[in-house]
Amino acid sequence: MDRYKEEFIEFMVKSGVLTFGKFKTKSGRLTPFFINTGNYDNGAQMSKLGQFYATAIKQNIPDENLHLYGPAYKGIPLVVTTSIALYDLYENNFTFTFNRKEAKDHGEGGSLVGYKFKDDDKVVIIEDVTTSGASVRESVPILKACAKVKLEALVVSVDRMEKGNHGISALEELQNEYGLKSFAIVNLEEVVEYLSGNEIDGQVILTEEIKKDIDQYRLEYGV
Repeated sequence: MDRYKEEFIEFMVKSGVLTFGKFKTKSGRLTPFFINTGNYDNGAQMSKLGQFYATAIKQNIPDENLHLYGPAYKGIPLVVTTSIALYDLYENNFTFTFNRKEAKDHGEGGSLVGYKFKDDDKVVIIEDVTTSGASVRESVPILKACAKVKLEALVVSVDRMEKGNHGISALEELQNEYGLKSFAIVNLEEVVEYLSGNEIDGQVILTEEIKKDIDQYRLEYGV
């Protein structure tokens, strides 16, 4: 496993974003782990988070001419910090755009803020965690209404590796549906592999009991 992935797993744990216990997801599933990116709450964390996204993008997409899009609301800070990190780390001055939940009815109007897309622009969607793919499906018509853009990729922080509607993961569904490349900074398998037997700040985060719960959860819902 790449070192940046290991560092990202530790970063999520220390930031209180990746936690273990008993939780209910939006879909109603009872899960032994939870990822809440809303717990990132300061400049240092957001700066580091952008660097992880930027590294994942550079590892997976060699193209030097990309346009970043972040769906409201969580995608807004993500797309901004990722664009900054791509410039600081790699001198890639990629544009960024995000949407308003409600279209602006005064001034220039419209629902998008930032770069205005043009035909043939290669767009990378920046998301936090995709379980059902709903926000991406909401984003596609918004993007297509602006110009004849090419949906290049979707990048998320964590792939939960859960079945979607057709027996494959939500990321795979979106990839098949829209022809975009989909990838995560880390996936659940990598999280379990790294945290098993490892301590974070002197504490075992993933106990044997929790690991058994995750294994059982994946038997029922995993891909």
